[in-house]
Amino acid sequence: MKKGSARTHRYCVSIHPTPILFIVGLIAMWPILPALGGTQHPPVSFGAKHMSVHHSKTVVGPSVQIDEQGIIYAAWVEEDKDTRTILFARSEMPGGPLGTPVPVNRPSETPYYRQESPAVAVRGGEIFVTWSMTHPRITPDKPFSGELRLSRSIDGGRSFAPSTLVNDDEQVIQHAFDAVHVAPDGAVHLAWIDGREGKKEPGTFVARSTDHGRTITKNFKVDDNTCVCCRTAVVSSSDAVYVAWRKIFDGNVRETVVATSTDGGETFSSPVVVGHDQWVYQACPHRPASLGVDRAGRLYVVWYTEGADETPAIYLAYSDDRGNSFSEKKQLNRSKGTFPDHPQLAVDPVGRVVVIWEEQSPVRREIVMSHSVDRGQSFSVPFKLNEKNGQTPTIAVNQHGTVVMGWKEHAMPAHRLMVQTMQLPAVSVAEAEIVSHGP
Repeated sequence: MKKGSARTHRYCVSIHPTPILFIVGLIAMWPILPALGGTQHPPVSFGAKHMSVHHSKTVVGPSVQIDEQGIIYAAWVEEDKDTRTILFARSEMPGGPLGTPVPVNRPSETPYYRQESPAVAVRGGEIFVTWSMTHPRITPDKPFSGELRLSRSIDGGRSFAPSTLVNDDEQVIQHAFDAVHVAPDGAVHLAWIDGREGKKEPGTFVARSTDHGRTITKNFKVDDNTCVCCRTAVVSSSDAVYVAWRKIFDGNVRETVVATSTDGGETFSSPVVVGHDQWVYQACPHRPASLGVDRAGRLYVVWYTEGADETPAIYLAYSDDRGNSFSEKKQLNRSKGTFPDHPQLAVDPVGRVVVIWEEQSPVRREIVMSHSVDRGQSFSVPFKLNEKNGQTPTIAVNQHGTVVMGWKEHAMPAHRLMVQTMQLPAVSVAEAEIVSHGP
């Protein structure tokens, strides 16, 4: 893709919500059901939907973040003809719309041809984007080979410095399905799937940067037998770093697991199984977990599984002991006759939780979200967000409970990237429980 973005980012349209249409849409699209757990949830307020139209061959993404002022950040991949580009855009005002995108990678850096949505983390004016670059020495017999790169901006995403190599081996193998997170102390934590040891199944690796992304520490293997394309996730609290992935056990049992570091990411515990799903699957399902943590240290995990009975479902569980054990899992999807998929999670400091995912039917792909104001004890009825067929939902929240949700819609002859904000209600339940547990 050429440097000019006029072709790929033709225009942006803002769609403002109308209260009457909001209520009618809710009644028409979803049954009136009590919240999961029986709790009545205060209403949320939605911002305008902002749509950008992209006349490219393919668009992958977006990934989104939101800062404390409500500024939205997004990254995605576009392919036009034979050129793939990582693009980044930010809004100039709280709530959107997104501005003109800028390229993240250099023309000489070609993103991996199966690149997922780039991972994004924001800390003040610094932006961190991870992505996999086609390996310079790729060969036909090693078509999935790539280098993991970290790109950094120090001007709020208006420009990006040359990328930094993350993986410290020189092998022509896979380094992909990455995650990035900035901890409270400013350390940049990275996780990814890595095949450097040449085993049948790859491993889960981590690294970090303590100098704002300029240099990367020695890579550390957390575990073996990682599901080859279920993306990693990473998050931190004030005293722990957590990594999640899907692990393969004997008999092709595939479980979501979490490992914990209490020394700033230098070492990690053995992985702990979250849901004990006993899902037997002969291949990689390509469906990652998602993590969040509140101010009291409660760790939340959302994941997809089909379990022992092969029923597709979205579940949430949490841990109050630094990932040593997890609560009973709670099923979030409610719709009958659809296929729930690709869940993503966001948690604010007081434990307000929002989960977004796909609901697929033979003719439609919907994007739905559900929220909790009581630290995951109960959830609202799922609410539909998209208009056209939607996919790849993504979500983030700031400290004030302002949420940004993003997804892609299919609308011939172009692709549409959608972003929308939502303000969570000010409630006392989550805050009171946080206070009672202490920071």
